Amino acid sequence: MPNYVDWTFAKSAGARLVPPGPDVSPEEATQVVEEIRELAAMAVDPVAATSRLTAPGDAPPPLVIDRPTWIDVNADSMAAMLDPALEAVAKRRDKEPSGLAQAVGSKITGTEAGGMLAFLSTKVLGQYDIAPGGTPALLLVAPNIVHTEREIKAVPRDFRLWVCLHEETHRVQFTAVPWLREHIIDSARTLAVDLVPDTTELRERVEQIATQLPKVFSGDSQGLAELVITPEQREQMAKVTAVMSLLEGHADVVMDDVGPAHVPTVRAIRRRFTERRKGAGAVDRLLRRLLGLEAKMRQYRDGAVFVRSVQEQVGVEGFNAVWTSPQTLPTPLEITDPAAWVRRVHG
Repeated sequence: MPNYVDWTFAKSAGARLVPPGPDVSPEEATQVVEEIRELAAMAVDPVAATSRLTAPGDAPPPLVIDRPTWIDVNADSMAAMLDPALEAVAKRRDKEPSGLAQAVGSKITGTEAGGMLAFLSTKVLGQYDIAPGGTPALLLVAPNIVHTEREIKAVPRDFRLWVCLHEETHRVQFTAVPWLREHIIDSARTLAVDLVPDTTELRERVEQIATQLPKVFSGDSQGLAELVITPEQREQMAKVTAVMSLLEGHADVVMDDVGPAHVPTVRAIRRRFTERRKGAGAVDRLLRRLLGLEAKMRQYRDGAVFVRSVQEQVGVEGFNAVWTSPQTLPTPLEITDPAAWVRRVHG
């Protein structure tokens, strides 16, 4: 298969472009990593008790990492996720590009991917890497946690535990619900393949850019994807977004429900963290909008409203019916109408 993206080059480009993170001494860095590991372990039981979901004993423990490692892991995951889409591109070409064109092109796309990963690596506090074709793991990005706690003037231990509660919920979601990981991978791969235009569609997609560009900057935008997706693809993307809203909202609800008993300053953290999201600079807001990160912020909000509303109607056990099968996941309409999901699933 032609090498459309040089992922090794993407990793090295990302590592060169990424800022080093907050200024900490070697001794402080060691202490931060050790404390985050300790707090990640402490988060396991409260999250299990609150969510009433339990990760199996063989689930991998969390990994505390730096920004270049986050770039490295996510480049591998992106490569594995996008392979089917790139194969689709290769099959649709009438003529393969020359070896020189492939080599130069893959370096250019690798540089672009590395720049995107470098930017994102400064924003992510934690992530459950579903690792298509690899071993899933919970990642906690230590320099970003320290940077954010300083920025919002949070009590470090409280903020670190608060983050661990959110990310442990994701670990539980994907390990206690055996089918969820493959469902997410298959859905994302199907969407990625479908988003690759045929040669005959390419001119039409380019023409779309001129007319659709203003939508990228609207409050409802999904980012640059708005430039090229068809109505049918938008519907597919909405289904994936609904599931991601469920996962992020559920993690936010659990972290805040556990918080008062374990994080003394949880209310101040939540208030300042929310204010921080609103207070980004103009360039940062632009990049967030282009990359669809603003849409991700809406996932937290919409998903949390869905989870709380369902739990108020049928309790935590009734809500947990959402994990029964792909058919019990909320639809795009249901994620904003929790009562509709309750009627469909519980009658």
